[in-house]
Amino acid sequence: MRIPSQLYRHSLSLLTDLYQLTMAYAYWKSGMAETEGVFHLFFRKNPFEGGFSLACGLDYVLDYLENFRFEADDLAYLAELRGNDDKPLFERAFLDHLGAMRLACDVDAIPEGTAVFPYEPLVRVQGPILQCQIFETPLLNIVNFQTLIATKAARVCLAAAGEPVLEFGLRRAQGIDGGLAASRAAYVGGCASTSNVLAGKLFGIPVRGTHAHSWVMSFDDELESFRAYARAMPNNCVFLVDTYDTLEGVRRAVEVGKTLRAEGHELVGVRLDSGDLAYLSIEARKILDAGGFPKAAIIASNDLDERIIESLREQGARITVWGVGTKLATAYDQPALGGVYKLGAVRQPGRPWKYRVKLSEQAVKVSNPGILQVRRYLGPDGAFVADAIFDEERRPAAGCTIVDPLDPTRRRVLADDARFSDLLVPVLRGGRAVYEPPPLDRTRERAREQVAALHAGTRRFVNPHRYPVGLERRLHDLKTKLVLAARGFEA
Repeated sequence: MRIPSQLYRHSLSLLTDLYQLTMAYAYWKSGMAETEGVFHLFFRKNPFEGGFSLACGLDYVLDYLENFRFEADDLAYLAELRGNDDKPLFERAFLDHLGAMRLACDVDAIPEGTAVFPYEPLVRVQGPILQCQIFETPLLNIVNFQTLIATKAARVCLAAAGEPVLEFGLRRAQGIDGGLAASRAAYVGGCASTSNVLAGKLFGIPVRGTHAHSWVMSFDDELESFRAYARAMPNNCVFLVDTYDTLEGVRRAVEVGKTLRAEGHELVGVRLDSGDLAYLSIEARKILDAGGFPKAAIIASNDLDERIIESLREQGARITVWGVGTKLATAYDQPALGGVYKLGAVRQPGRPWKYRVKLSEQAVKVSNPGILQVRRYLGPDGAFVADAIFDEERRPAAGCTIVDPLDPTRRRVLADDARFSDLLVPVLRGGRAVYEPPPLDRTRERAREQVAALHAGTRRFVNPHRYPVGLERRLHDLKTKLVLAARGFEA
């Protein structure tokens, strides 16, 4: 299911930083509005000290771009802005230009649910540089957050080792949009369901939920609270058992479960939300089994994340469903992905490209020039072997030599007969959509397949193996030449 058209029902053209619009104005004022540019959105480091990331947010990007426009009230607001001399910041003619502007960019992107790595462009935007510049902030806002959450979810699901993970971080998420986007991205990353009912409606994600401690506390007796809930919702009985005494709560759940069974229903399970989850789950399993409910689930929550889940499993916990909220929806313990959006080339319409490179005292921040594509090489078993970043103007025929972006002495030869696929696919051409996003369930399945195709060392949480990503040798040589020239040396 695609996200509903115009999810927010209003123009989002002002969802950008002011400096994007001041640069757009300067391009227009300098006669450069129609100069073509190529920008790439990428990140420099995998989050959570991990070995991989999952691309996410493209559906939102499409919705934003396809509905992009400056409406009259947007332009009226911009007309009110003042410079340091208290005169209008923007000329009326520029605002008229924005009002008449229609998207004319070509956009290529890596499909959602794809495993991605540092320096690889997740999105490539080509077109009038004024337009490309305006899109920097909103695209980063969308892709940074959803890629971060999808990656966190994939890590949590890896720790759960195939057992269902329920996402219920809405109450702790960073605002309304943060909650919606987090629920969607968490589902892409592998979560089985969400507690977020609006996300269920908008995105078709399965929703799950039963009751809270307040339900139990509103009764004089815990057993009666369970009985009342069972009478109200006999087909949705997961009892929260830790309001007073956890193991006694499990025994009371078994008692009510027997009544449910006699009436043709079944106890779904119990939820543990505090205490020693390993010990309590082991003891709860004994009680449930002895009571005749070997299939009843034991659901655990309480500030879980991938490392806690991994530890609980190592301790022999008998938990069969994992409820993960705060630390998933807020991307604990890394609040931002750190993606960037850099110019790779410019040209006058119909003229050859002029490549651009950003320098820095830090090698990691020196940008890659060109019109970039990513090629993924596969082993005979379909496992991922290495990725090559190359320039579309200098496409390798098949195999190539890749050079480590941070250490040019580290190189790898990829054979001509190796299987490969190019990751960025056309999304918009001339501002019009040419890509239909797959259903969200299929994107979720793609993410699962992508993570499974990674080497186990790349998936591990502690000191993961660094997946090989390099610049195709001719791109590396071009970058070196441009860097040397910019620093006043001959290549």
